[in-house]
This record gives sequence, C-alpha cells and structure tokens, in this order.
Amino acid sequence: MSDLSLFQFFERFPNEEASRLYFENQRWAGKPTCGHCGSEDVSECKNHKPMPYRCKSCRKHFSVRTGTVLAESRLPLQKWLMAMYMMTTARKGISSVQMAKELGVTQKTAWFLAQRIRETWMANGDQGPMNDDVQVDETFMGGKEKSKHASKKLNAGRGTVGKSVVVGMRDQDGQVRAQHVANTRKHTLQGFVRANAPEGARVTTDEAASYVGLERHGYTHAFVRHSAGEYVRDQAHTNGIESFWALLKRGHYGIYHYMSTKHLHRYVTEFSHRHNTRCLSTLDFIAGTIANAAGKRLTYKDLINA
Repeated sequence: MSDLSLFQFFERFPNEEASRLYFENQRWAGKPTCGHCGSEDVSECKNHKPMPYRCKSCRKHFSVRTGTVLAESRLPLQKWLMAMYMMTTARKGISSVQMAKELGVTQKTAWFLAQRIRETWMANGDQGPMNDDVQVDETFMGGKEKSKHASKKLNAGRGTVGKSVVVGMRDQDGQVRAQHVANTRKHTLQGFVRANAPEGARVTTDEAASYVGLERHGYTHAFVRHSAGEYVRDQAHTNGIESFWALLKRGHYGIYHYMSTKHLHRYVTEFSHRHNTRCLSTLDFIAGTIANAAGKRLTYKDLINA
C-alpha cells in the first residue's frame, strides 16, 4: 500500500513549478549543473526561455531534463511525476490505456512514457549482492496456442510452444533477479546462476536436467521433484520465486494482457525492481527513479526498432 495518497501527492506537487523544483533538487541538490559538459558555472535565464539555465563554459542552454531519459520530452514534469507515482503504487502494474486516461494524453504517449520510466530501472540500481541461499526457477510467458488467431498459431504443439522464457532467482532476504532468456538449455540457465549467485551458494531448483552439474561450479545444489508431487524437501523449496512468478502473471493476464517478446525484458525489470524496492517509501522510490534517469536516452525510434 502506498504511504502517499493521491490527495497528498497533489498537495505536494500542485503545479509545474513545484514539480520542476523537486526534479532539480533530486538531481542537483540545489546546485544546477550543465547537462552537456558538467560545469557548475551557470546562470539562470530570464523567464526561463529558451531554457531555465545557460552554461558559461560551453555556452549551451539546458534544463533538468538535459542528459536524462526526459530529454526532448514535451510532457510537463508534473505528468512525469504522476506517471512514476502510478507505476510505483500499482503493485501489478498499470496499462498504458489507463495511464493515458489519468494523465489526459494519448495511449501512444502513455506507452512511450512508461517505457522510458522502465528504462531508468534497467540499470538495476536496487540490486545488491544476493546472499548464499537462493532459489532458481523458470517460467513461460505468452498466450495459449489454442487461444490464438489461426494466422498466429505455430502448429508445432501445445504447452510451452510459442512462449517466451523468463528465468528468476530469489534469495532468503527476498531479493529477486529475473531475466528474459532465449531458451532453457543448460548453458543458458546455469550461466544465469553463475552470473547472479555468489560462489559457494546453496542453489535450490526443481528437477530440470538443465540444472544438473551446478556442483562443478562450486555450488551446493538442492532440488525438489515437482513431477512427483514434492514441493519441499528438508526445507528446500522454490516457493519464494514461484510467488514472484504469480505476481508477474497476474500483471500479465489482468493488467497488460500482452507482453511482446521484444519488450518483455522491460516488463520483467519493472516487476523485479518494484519488488526489490518494496520497502522504500513512495517518494524515495520516485527519487531513485529520477536519480537513475541521468545518462539514459531512449528515443521512440530506438524503442520500436529494438
């Protein structure tokens, strides 16, 4: 539950000026810095035109948006803050259609806005080291073959056919790592484990053959046999990461309805980032998003051509 109500949000950010000052304070801590060259030798422009500040070193105009994922955006900063607020407080996500209605913009604008906010979370600034007891599992995202239009069916079988693979890891402190991967082969899944689990960690998985041999990489491997109806063995289980899958699936089926393979990694990042920062207050979460926005750039052309 949010610790900042919608009413309190608008009390704190009643207009564009209040939103601008908040952005500047979070990014610059009261000392405007050129987004082009990094100089602090700047002057404030009269009436803030063409931009609020001008750098005396490189002689370029800039604003708090310069050098961030907000660059060249025409949306008011108040709407940017409102979008961050909605994506923070909606535990299962918020669709671009709903966001468009709330912000008074088009669905296309809301979708691009949400993707740029997700881009700030791609840095994974919330991710500290995992502890030495982790659960690893994979899930499949996508619609059922039988429910697809005839032109979309692969006619190659049922079950996981046509679905995208997401592998995830959760440690005993509740931290999650999740990633869209190409397949469930041994080198893919064990590569994910080696990239995220500390050396010597206890790794709990199901009985999938792709995890066999983790001991050779210095891990202690425990597993449960789901196919035999076994879900806990000597306190070894994968219930933690599976609860994260449940939340991701609820967002998929109930909110977004469709997550394309092209952008699936962004939605997975959204859910894992929100999960890992669940203990932060709403304003701290927004402040972290603003801090991560610096140095990012995502144009619409790059987004759709990815």
